[in-house]
Amino acid sequence: MVDTLGLLLHVMVTAASVTDREAGQTLLARLHERNWRVTRVWADGGYTGRLVDLARDVLSVALTVVRRSDDTSGFTVLPKRWLVERTFAWLMHSRRLARDYERRTDTSEAVIRWSMTMVMSRRLARRPG
Repeated sequence: MVDTLGLLLHVMVTAASVTDREAGQTLLARLHERNWRVTRVWADGGYTGRLVDLARDVLSVALTVVRRSDDTSGFTVLPKRWLVERTFAWLMHSRRLARDYERRTDTSEAVIRWSMTMVMSRRLARRPG
């Protein structure tokens, strides 16, 4: 989960057997606990169904699903979803994330946090102008 600048808010790595909707419930609950001021979340098509209702009714978060149009072919930039894709691109500059070396999900999460820390610290160290 990233903010509107593409900076990491929360990360959750799951097994392949866990669906996006199941993981989304846990991730939204963590978001509500730690970042209670967030009231709007954009997500891709994997986060539809009861998750939208849960976010609205239980967590008071407006979950907007950004869908790709059926008549579109090829690559298209979708509003708000490009923020996450851009963050993925920044993280892929870390050689450790370019391949799946980790066996444990908590280790993968730690490596993602470490890589994002590197991205943010480089931005802070950059000289203006």
